[in-house]
Amino acid sequence: MKKTIEAIAPVDKGIGNDVQAYLNTLTKPKGSLGRLESLAVQLGEITSHHFPVVSPPGIIVFAADHGIADEGVSAYPKEVTSQMVHNFLQGGAAINVLAEQIGAMLQIVDVGVCSPIDNGNLITKKIRYGTANFLYEDAMSKKEAVVAIEVGIEVATKLIQDGAKCILPGEMGIGNTTSSSAILAVLSQEDISTIVGSGTGISEEQRKHKVEIIQRAIKTRNPDQEDVLDILAKVGGLEIAGMTGAILGAASKKTPIIIDGFISTIAALVAVKLCKDVKDYLIIGHQSEERGHQIAVKMLECKPVLDLQLRLGEGTGAALAFPLLDASVKILQNMATFSSAGVTEKEK
Repeated sequence: MKKTIEAIAPVDKGIGNDVQAYLNTLTKPKGSLGRLESLAVQLGEITSHHFPVVSPPGIIVFAADHGIADEGVSAYPKEVTSQMVHNFLQGGAAINVLAEQIGAMLQIVDVGVCSPIDNGNLITKKIRYGTANFLYEDAMSKKEAVVAIEVGIEVATKLIQDGAKCILPGEMGIGNTTSSSAILAVLSQEDISTIVGSGTGISEEQRKHKVEIIQRAIKTRNPDQEDVLDILAKVGGLEIAGMTGAILGAASKKTPIIIDGFISTIAALVAVKLCKDVKDYLIIGHQSEERGHQIAVKMLECKPVLDLQLRLGEGTGAALAFPLLDASVKILQNMATFSSAGVTEKEK
């Protein structure tokens, strides 16, 4: 982890200026392609290429269970995590459909599912059989949190070596909105009731119960706001740590990262706390319906690409945003300039 963080360089603003200047020579009014142009500039800065490439994308879904799920904070029982991993491996989930649509390299990684899963297509990096119930004890040790981060680094860098041109981290873990809300509450110091949403579809009564559980847990665990690894270990999740590692790994390889919804944005926040330069490598795919997401996005000072009222996770929002990134780089690669097309420019 330390070596990866040390390898993360600031993005190349000089290339970004060059890309913007080139965009201004294309056959369109300056700035008329709006967000597509700013995405093209950012992708140039991230990759240090005047004509960046983002295809094929690489989607990594990290799966793990949460002991806090025993407190009735989710609409679904814990066994759904392993059931959904089987669904991913059989190609039946939303992320499978969207990955196929965008021609993505898709990998599923078990970093802490409660049950053993025997499948040759699964990347098994199980650190433990789910986190502990952080209402009563730390979710994991700091060492386990670091190992989970290092799993994410390893998987992402291998996927990039195999040809992925951008990384889309996703997750599956019943109870992970509770962990994410707890992490965000500590980092933001916002009132927990303003952060906690309906997650997978709990009632208002269940949401209030979830708020109370998180409040009690944070008071008992007392994570250090200035030590993000302490926060991750005490109230976090193994898949959140895995995504954090994937983000760090991609940034160290100058590879764009499309962030999905609430859970992956919390992983991005953790990554930025570990290395501030990571922030400029992030593209927030969409604005989630989960309450805390808006707070987390504001802390990252990023603007989501889409707002489709999503709250699924798995990396689905990132996969839906990917075609817009692809469009932005194709504009750079294929659109004619005023001079090459023989089109008269606007009078100065």
